[in-house]
Amino acid sequence: MIDYSKIVSPVVSALPPSGIRKFFDIVAEMKDAISLGVGEPDFTTPWSIREEGIYSLEKGHTHYTANAGLMELREAICDYNERKFGVTYNPKNEVVVTVGGSEAIDLMIRAIIRPGDEVLIPEPCFVCYKPCTIMAGGTPVPIETKEEDEFRLLPEQLKAKITDKTKLLILPYPNNPTGGVMSRKDLEAIAEVLKGTDVMVLSDEIYGELRYSEEGHIPFSKLDGMWERTVVVNGFSKAFAMTGWRLGYALGPKEIISLMTKIHQYGIMSAPTTAQYAAIEALKNCDDDVEEMRKEYNYRRRYIVDGFRAMGLSCFEPLGAFYVFPCIKSTGMTSEEFCQNLLNEEKVAVVPGNAFGESGEGFIRCSYAYSIENIQEALKRIERFVARHRGE
Repeated sequence: MIDYSKIVSPVVSALPPSGIRKFFDIVAEMKDAISLGVGEPDFTTPWSIREEGIYSLEKGHTHYTANAGLMELREAICDYNERKFGVTYNPKNEVVVTVGGSEAIDLMIRAIIRPGDEVLIPEPCFVCYKPCTIMAGGTPVPIETKEEDEFRLLPEQLKAKITDKTKLLILPYPNNPTGGVMSRKDLEAIAEVLKGTDVMVLSDEIYGELRYSEEGHIPFSKLDGMWERTVVVNGFSKAFAMTGWRLGYALGPKEIISLMTKIHQYGIMSAPTTAQYAAIEALKNCDDDVEEMRKEYNYRRRYIVDGFRAMGLSCFEPLGAFYVFPCIKSTGMTSEEFCQNLLNEEKVAVVPGNAFGESGEGFIRCSYAYSIENIQEALKRIERFVARHRGE
């Protein structure tokens, strides 16, 4: 018998599984269950995008593309970012098309992190930053953001964490899981701390189109002096409802993008060709579709925040993404206990806040990328659950 414990990587073996998927896998086999757990739009990809994907197959576009992606797509990505956000990139060497935004995150971290380098990660945050850092040999350094600060990264927090080992700051705004955003003023304060350092920035802007405040999304690379130190990660899953197409991209200085492309070349070759042709249509002709989905998310956002507050759970108002992050400390349960008991008793799946870092303890993440009918029924069940346990 082979003793696999002596063969497998101890680094990978020690990584915990995703806390998001745990409850999703359970609810998938539970009759009459409702899930608010997964960050996936309930909208079908707009028809014109699907149609372009179909046409690409009919036309026989079934071969590899360039490693960095179709030139037409890279041009469309750069045009879109200049048109929407006012940032300029060269499609020839400052963009790489990836298999989802998650691959772009992994590529950027692996391209610059050496063993022992420190990566600053504001938490609560998306679950992949820390494992990707560890697998690259880096040391994740969490920075706790707080509800009273609207889960923003404060400049004094950042300054206190920077050491001579700091290589990278991950800037995950709009934020998953909290829905928190950073204003231009907030970002400028962060930029001021970084000036004069060699700290790079991975700005995860996958939810940039889903912002509900009057001030639109501000790319970090747009700020004075930040373009040269920033790699922007974005993609098509959230804004364009293209999760299953698995397509993302990274924008940044050619010196970094070339290294990311090299890793991508050996590990992936190229992103799915059909998805790339579909994405060109998304960027060029689907602004109205994105706006319609954003309006619907905004309606659901207000509804679900009001629902949690009405049942007596404090709930920070998220101004980005499609998540709420209500505080459940008043119930006396831990995040894990709350989620497990809610699933068992009321058949509603949400994600424990500590899945997104230790500072998420005492909170739960609920996605409102679900139908209003599902949200309404889920809130009824959660309210019943909270009332019952408060009465015990």
